[in-house]
Amino acid sequence: MASLKTAKILNHATKVTLRGMKQNVEVPATCCGTWSWGDKRTWGYQEERDLPGIKEVWSKLNKEKIGFYDGAEGYGPLENERILGRLLKETPEDQRKDIVIATKWLPVPVFLGRFWPIGIVGALKRSLERLGVEQVDLYQVHIPVFWFYSIETIAKGLAECVNLGLTKTVGVSNYNEAQMVKMYDELQKYGIPLASNQIEYNLLRTVPEKTGLLAACHERNIVPLAYSPLAQGRLTGKYSSKNPPVGTRIYGNQKWEIIDPLLEVMKEIADRKGVPISAIALNWVMCKGAIPLGGARNGNQAEQNAKALGFRLTDDEIKRLDDLSVEGRTISIVQAG
Repeated sequence: MASLKTAKILNHATKVTLRGMKQNVEVPATCCGTWSWGDKRTWGYQEERDLPGIKEVWSKLNKEKIGFYDGAEGYGPLENERILGRLLKETPEDQRKDIVIATKWLPVPVFLGRFWPIGIVGALKRSLERLGVEQVDLYQVHIPVFWFYSIETIAKGLAECVNLGLTKTVGVSNYNEAQMVKMYDELQKYGIPLASNQIEYNLLRTVPEKTGLLAACHERNIVPLAYSPLAQGRLTGKYSSKNPPVGTRIYGNQKWEIIDPLLEVMKEIADRKGVPISAIALNWVMCKGAIPLGGARNGNQAEQNAKALGFRLTDDEIKRLDDLSVEGRTISIVQAG
């Protein structure tokens, strides 16, 4: 992760290496989180209304050569991968070579689309069918649940996925330090690096930094992927104590007396740099050595997120934001790290 930690400016040319056994994957410093793409339960997805905006996101990010997308079989469920597959199919071959696709496996033996135990390899093959590709760039374990599979069993399955050429790299999500290190060690037995750990990390949840998880990632060249870097919209400037978001938004759910002062400083820094408030939240994550997974449902949101590239917060600005950040909350079962 040296490129994010040491780069003087974080821009479109900044690349981060996801390490693999047979080949590495070079990815942009930002990633587009696609949880809302196809998800009706949480995001109320409607194809006629939302798909045009998603296509705008796809077009803008790919044009800027920062087309890195994080999906999952559990998003939708399944519909997320189908949408990504549809977009890939509609994209000219010469443009597809620069697009990076990551997806995730839910560690349960039975799930929609796989009504009998088919293991990790079988689940990935189903995902590849929906995506319309022969191989993904990154395959991740979605949550740290070990009721059905142990870390040893999961590592063996991930290794098989790599050896079969179904994925270039493998990662985990929501793992704490102990779980991550154990997975790292197990994969080492097969000669396979643990490429990433996807964790909730933002100014309203600094748990990974406080517990040493972030440092443990950097020590082992495991790339931290930070989901919900905008705390589900709370760090965009769109909302405040006078205009809170509606609906259930579980990530970054802090009291507004905590958020409002933070937003004031973020706005001051954003105005000085001529960027949106959201860009400050995303750049802060990058300065900490993690790749932010900012969600986008339309071209404007994608454009706003992309403005996080092109500058780097100063040490003084980072400290001011750190002083107003909070450790945050951890969701049982789903989150460990």
